Amino acid sequence: MLLADIGNTHSHIYDGVRVEHLTHEEAIAKYRHHPLYYISVNQSLHTQLKAIACWEDLSDRIVLSGAYPTMGVDRKALCLSRACGVFVDAGSAITVDVVEEGVYQGGYILAGLTATLESYRAISPALDTSLNRTISLTQLPTTTKDGISYGIIASIKALIECHRADKPLYFTGGDGHFLSTFFTGSHYDESLVFEGMRKVIKEQKRC
Repeated sequence: MLLADIGNTHSHIYDGVRVEHLTHEEAIAKYRHHPLYYISVNQSLHTQLKAIACWEDLSDRIVLSGAYPTMGVDRKALCLSRACGVFVDAGSAITVDVVEEGVYQGGYILAGLTATLESYRAISPALDTSLNRTISLTQLPTTTKDGISYGIIASIKALIECHRADKPLYFTGGDGHFLSTFFTGSHYDESLVFEGMRKVIKEQKRC
């Protein structure tokens, strides 16, 4: 069973073993003749995707108890992967959602790491730097690069920990593995969104 999570910038294809990250054009060209279930947050591709005969849109069938009407279908699928936890999808934006006993409790959206770095560059050329991915949060920085890196990561960590309590903490997304290393007892799995999709498909087949 092929599954696809079609985002704003990339398409992520899961074959049950691994996740393949492609441009939208690459994904359509490679898999348009393969039966596939997909969810999509990309409205500009809606007509093109609907025209692919062997692709089935699962978006309207992804139902999360307690979710608000405009919540992204990818976030809902992620939250369906487990009955309880804090779910962090760290991509172009960072979404953080809380689920208890299968019911959505709420969440928030942060700018992604790349977008945040770009905002520093917009302030001043002196703040144009890359992220120090080996930054320590146990001591105060003494360089601009480390100061920016610390400010970004420590802020994200503090906010997530504020709402974690004793819940399991799950990460996914392009920067998910990196961010997960700053949290004890966290779990990184890039297939979580697809696990949520598979649950929906299995439930429908039983009906």
